[in-house]
Amino acid sequence: MGKKIKRLLLAPTAALAMFALGACVTINVYFPAAEAQEAAEEFVEKVLGEDAAAAEGEPQAFVPARRPAWSPMSLLISSAHAQQADITIRTPAIQAIQDRMAARFQSGLQAHFDSGALGFGNDGLVVLRDPAKVPLKDRVSVNQLVAEDNRDRNAVYREIAVANNHPEWETQIRQTFSRQWVASARAGWWYQAADGSWKQK
Repeated sequence: MGKKIKRLLLAPTAALAMFALGACVTINVYFPAAEAQEAAEEFVEKVLGEDAAAAEGEPQAFVPARRPAWSPMSLLISSAHAQQADITIRTPAIQAIQDRMAARFQSGLQAHFDSGALGFGNDGLVVLRDPAKVPLKDRVSVNQLVAEDNRDRNAVYREIAVANNHPEWETQIRQTFSRQWVASARAGWWYQAADGSWKQK
């Protein structure tokens, strides 16, 4: 009888330990900010072309996310769970979007970034900042190019998160790319600060 009571008392403890292990695994799946930054830089610089260069004195400096503190419980978790997550942008869908964006930028959008008509929004999208700088005959086509590019931008942020099996990372992917568009922008281009104001590099 004593053994049965002992087993009954140990059961809740074992269940609690299993719950703690599950919670610990969840905690260890964190957004890989440094890897996302590298992926964003690779993607953006291909879209903008060889002349794209990081700004000196970047106004919205990238700050890597802090890694969770080590816990003795991590010894009980398999190495697969303990490994740092990675970010891949090398899927057919992502590559197709990147190719479209690069072709569109070089053939149509770049001139309007150079003129100051377009700018990088603080949400990772392209904004028609000053329509007056676009010749009247070109306004319809420029608006169409911006709409197409923003569709691809929204799609690629979502696709990168899904391709890496973490759809919940979409917002963080977007924020990382938003910073990188500004970092890779050329001198004279416009970008939108966090408070919504426009600044020129």
